Amino acid sequence: MFAILEVWGARARADASAAQGDSGAVTSQTANSAWQRSLLAAILAAAAVFFVASPVHCQEEVVVLVDGEPITSLDVQQRMKFLEMSTHKAPSRQQAIDTLIDQLLELHEAGRYGIKPTDADVNSAFSNVAGNMGVDTQKLSQMLTSGGASPETLKLQLRAQMAWTSLVRGRYKASLEIPDTDIEAELKLHGQKADVGYEYILRPIIMVVPPGSPDTVFAARKHDAELLRGRFSDCSSGVAFAQGLPEVAVRDVVYKSSADLPQQVREILDSTELGHLTPPEQTSEGIQMFAVCSKKESTTDTPEARKLRDEMFQKRFGVKAKRYLADLRRQAMIEYK
Repeated sequence: MFAILEVWGARARADASAAQGDSGAVTSQTANSAWQRSLLAAILAAAAVFFVASPVHCQEEVVVLVDGEPITSLDVQQRMKFLEMSTHKAPSRQQAIDTLIDQLLELHEAGRYGIKPTDADVNSAFSNVAGNMGVDTQKLSQMLTSGGASPETLKLQLRAQMAWTSLVRGRYKASLEIPDTDIEAELKLHGQKADVGYEYILRPIIMVVPPGSPDTVFAARKHDAELLRGRFSDCSSGVAFAQGLPEVAVRDVVYKSSADLPQQVREILDSTELGHLTPPEQTSEGIQMFAVCSKKESTTDTPEARKLRDEMFQKRFGVKAKRYLADLRRQAMIEYK
């Protein structure tokens, strides 16, 4: 049940830093993930149709110059096939050209501010797309090529998305932030109850069991965990006591909001008294518990409030991004051949 929390200790400092940043980072990641999930489903569904097709070959001729950078007929052809795979609709040639122009403008503008996703960043994102589809990068590349697109088509999309999202978030950070008062007002407006969530500070405590140990060893260590749990009444003395025990590992502090957790995990943490340990659970490292060192109430960081915050952020982000791109188009030198 608490296996989802096993890696928290190693990420504690990173999570603490993220928790103090603006909500835009989380919501923009959410938007990116939603876009990728939609794209993945579309590519998988379209693969059966396009997989047997032969790659499209056409002469590379310059179709458009965007501030001096060319878009070729091959770029357009591959983008049209990519959009058809993604949306199940055949786009017009101009639609494909427009998406390419927009992405070049986004990359150019982001580059002016020093935002340039590296090839490693793009390849990592490409690998994540493949992994989420249950295939490797070679297979994904083959699917795209067989459909008449190319790996570079998707990689350009990913590169532009990463750069543009970072740029818009950075330039409009203040106006994209969603105050807690706005969340509360929106919940009341829709007649939703502002449920109480919690912000937790946890300390993972592991009764270490060597790999390959028999079940009897795990059972014995679980008994030890229950004994520790019985005398653990506050984090100050309890953590110090646990650190002095043999074959016991006390991990770094973990910061988490109940909005980030599955319902079953939230219920366990909510039912654990402050300063006490959660029930022991067997993991790959041994028997693990979490000391609940802080539990702060929040009505603006519940799952319902988090979902509303994401929706409000995406709406604001979309408006800012659309206006920004329209300004770039007006200022750009776009020359059709």
